[in-house]
Amino acid sequence: YGSVDILVNSAAYTNKTKTDSFDNSFENTTLESWNQMLNVNLTGSFLGCQTAAKYMKMGKGGSIINISSLYGVVSPNHKMYPGTGIVQPIAYTVSKHGVMGLTKYASTWLAEDGIRVNSITPGGIFDGHSDLFLERFGQLSPNGRMSKKEELDGALIYLASNASSSVIGQNLIVDGGWTTW
Repeated sequence: YGSVDILVNSAAYTNKTKTDSFDNSFENTTLESWNQMLNVNLTGSFLGCQTAAKYMKMGKGGSIINISSLYGVVSPNHKMYPGTGIVQPIAYTVSKHGVMGLTKYASTWLAEDGIRVNSITPGGIFDGHSDLFLERFGQLSPNGRMSKKEELDGALIYLASNASSSVIGQNLIVDGGWTTW
């Protein structure tokens, strides 16, 4: 239609799309794996923001929504993971903290052009996790469970719509209360 009105930056390495040393300990993470994850999770978000902003400026505004992570706000609770087949590598946490910084920077740079930049921090999203992981996660979350993908829909619609016309540089946390402890 000749314009870009909304960008949702959501690409990231996860436990389903791993780098070569995704499962390695902090001490054994390879530089290649570190760079791969930062390139997708952080540099990819930067490039998406940069490209969309050029088109949004021509259209006199828009909304950029960066998807961060629970681990862009807090560090992983490493005691939760042993025996579950799930890990959270250092580069994931660092990249998601970077997405938060990118959001704040871009929001102040682009606001005068009518472009709103915000982020959403999902908590754990259920995706076929093991019973052991679900039990541990539930014990650490005030609502006692992981979120469903569709529970992010309201936050996305809000930040994409004019209902959030004065929301700039904010991080909307949708985590079942995880970060309130």
